[in-house]
Parts: sequence; C-alpha cells; structure tokens
Amino acid sequence: MDQLSTVAEVSKRTLYTHFPSKDELVGAYLQSVVDALLPVHPSPVQPTPSPRDQLLAVFDWKLTETTAPFRGCPFLNVSVEVPDPGHSAHQLAVAYKREFARRLTEIAREVGVADPETLGEQLALLFDGAAARGTVLNSSHTGACARSIAELLVDAALADVGPESP
Repeated sequence: MDQLSTVAEVSKRTLYTHFPSKDELVGAYLQSVVDALLPVHPSPVQPTPSPRDQLLAVFDWKLTETTAPFRGCPFLNVSVEVPDPGHSAHQLAVAYKREFARRLTEIAREVGVADPETLGEQLALLFDGAAARGTVLNSSHTGACARSIAELLVDAALADVGPESP
C-alpha cells in the first residue's frame, strides 16, 4: 500500500478511505477490467465482427507501452496469489473465467458449430495457457501463437457446419 500510495500520489489515509483493505482494492481493480477483457458482446451501436473474428479476437492482445513485465491475465494471477477458493478475489476470478468460457460458447453456438461447449472450453483453455506462458516468459507473443492455434480449432469447427446453419 505504501508503494501504491506513492505511485498514485495520494496519502495512505486517502487510499484506505476508498479501499479499506487490500482485498477491496484488488476486487475493485478486477471489476474495472472485466468488461474490457471478456469476449465482445454484440452491440446494436457498433458493427459486430463475424463470429469467427469474435472468437479469435480474444487472442489479439492490446499491449501498453511499458517496460513493466508482461503479467498475462489478472484473473489467473489473482487465483495464484489468493488460492483460497472461499476468498472473494478468488471467487471473482472463478466467476470471470466461467463467464469467459460461456461467452465463447455462446458465440460458437451462434455460428452453429456442432459442439459449442467443447469449442468454448478449448479456446478458454488455450487463452489461459498462452497467458500463463506469456507471464512466465515475459512475452506477449504467446497470444499470437495461441491465435494461430485457435484459427485451426475454429476453422475445423466451422468446416463441420452444414449449409443450412446460420
């Protein structure tokens, strides 16, 4: 909290006024990034990419210009740092990971693939593996490699879709 208050240029008192504990600070941070990291939900105000592009977009990691180490997925990081399954931060990570796979499954279902649950789980697992490997290697390039694998999975699933499907 000392380091955070210094970087944020606020007193520790101010920091603790807004976040009474580290757990609440972590929870607030995770809540702030949930929507930015989940697979895109179609919107009437924005053109919707094709379902294939939506499935692959989760591997198009937007990198910030920084010299800080690559940290991968904050939800994976929290689940490692807070292994207690009853802890609120860990539960938030679990809920996020379930929602992530559910959204991928929903997009796969919209396309009409034969087994959307399996494709959704495969892509979620591939994402998590790439994020974890990228964290260990301090490299964001694992996302591009995972995307090429995801293309194979998605294209194989789409090849099985008959002409009557959406």
